This record gives sequence, C-alpha cells and structure tokens, in this order.
Amino acid sequence: MDIIKSTNENTTTLVLVGRLDTVTSGQLSNELGTVFGVGATKLVFDFAKLEYVSSAGLRVLLTAQKKVNALGTEMEIIGANETVKEIFDITGFSGILTIH
Repeated sequence: MDIIKSTNENTTTLVLVGRLDTVTSGQLSNELGTVFGVGATKLVFDFAKLEYVSSAGLRVLLTAQKKVNALGTEMEIIGANETVKEIFDITGFSGILTIH
C-alpha cells in the first residue's frame, strides 16, 4: 500500500492506494502517529484508490477516530468504492465513521 500525505492549513489528507490489511495496517498506524504528533488537525482519508480494507485496517481507522474525538477535531473518509462501503456497512463502521 502507498500512502500519499498532504497538509493544507488545519487539514491532513491521506490518500491510500492498494489494500489496507494485516500487512499494511502497521504502515498506516505509523503514519497516523506522525500526523497526531504535530497536534490537532482535521483528518481526511481519500479511499478512491483503496481496493480493500480488512479487520486490521478497520481497527486502525477506529483508533484514529477515537484519537480525533479526544483531540476535538474531525475525521472523514471520501471516495470509498462500493466494496469498501459494503465492508463498512456490514461491520457497522458506517455508523461510527463519517463517510462521504
């Protein structure tokens, strides 16, 4: 998986390319540690090029959502394909995460 990070004022956007699974979830977790290390920021995940998300990936997203809530900022997911949206729906994550 590739992660493309961009920052614009108070928003950090992470574009994920490939698969968010057991093998790559640690990579995202490390990147999020860097993002949260600089302070409170709105976090946007661009999933337009994300093919799949596993339970390990969901765990990282849930942890990120909890951290964002604690910091008093926002997190949203944009561009998710139908497969990823279905995973969010089946797992109940569509009720926890902000998905556009």
